[in-house]
Amino acid sequence: MDDEELLRYSRQIMLPEVDLEGQQKLRRARVLIIGMGGLGSPVAMYLAAAGVGHLVIVDFDTVQLSNLQRQIVHGMAGIGRLKVESARDTLLALNPLVRVTAIAHALAGDTLLEQVRLADVVVDACDNLATRFAVNEACVRAQIPLVSGAAIRMEGQVLVYRPEQADAPCYRCLYRSDEEISETCSQSGVLAPLLGIIGSIQAVEALKLLIGIGETLTGRLLLLDALALEWHCVTIKKNPLCPVCGAGRHPHA
Repeated sequence: MDDEELLRYSRQIMLPEVDLEGQQKLRRARVLIIGMGGLGSPVAMYLAAAGVGHLVIVDFDTVQLSNLQRQIVHGMAGIGRLKVESARDTLLALNPLVRVTAIAHALAGDTLLEQVRLADVVVDACDNLATRFAVNEACVRAQIPLVSGAAIRMEGQVLVYRPEQADAPCYRCLYRSDEEISETCSQSGVLAPLLGIIGSIQAVEALKLLIGIGETLTGRLLLLDALALEWHCVTIKKNPLCPVCGAGRHPHA
């Protein structure tokens, strides 16, 4: 690590929980971020700023004017561009020492599983249940940690899945219905800074997983009511009958 990196990350390296060893772990890490919208924006920006060596960002959409209220990785110049290309430019301007791979199409099936297997941590920052279920299943199959976040109106949540913990519940243990939840921010609205709060927590959890420090939100669903500014933490138990992580499902890939 050269002098420029030591100076850039100095405030992080001075933390005893991180130190130079932890910073080097971040430098070697690869994180897959699904979605470059309201949650993916702060996640990607903070992980890039923190020095995560390789960010793989996935989104098939283009930047619209209505996105700019909350999707802070994009600006006016990005309108009409692919979100992953707009985001990549912002991230590299923020920290040219990181590598950013942009995937401008939806991942599914084997292609999703392949990208998950390559990652050290996966961050789910998408906005629909079908994709969340698919990403969760791929992480269970590949045994890769998952940081899942969601936000709508004035409510947000974060949950972490850690495959190395035998009793750790996955996202499907929490939401067991196959029915698609159609409610999205474009239909119900969302308060802009709420996405920054939830996305920042996802970034914190991802950094803790990569460095190997602290207690993560594994088995704990963190809920935020922004209107009342109240936090709640709900314990989530592993469902032995879960169709994704239950007994006999998806052995080590």
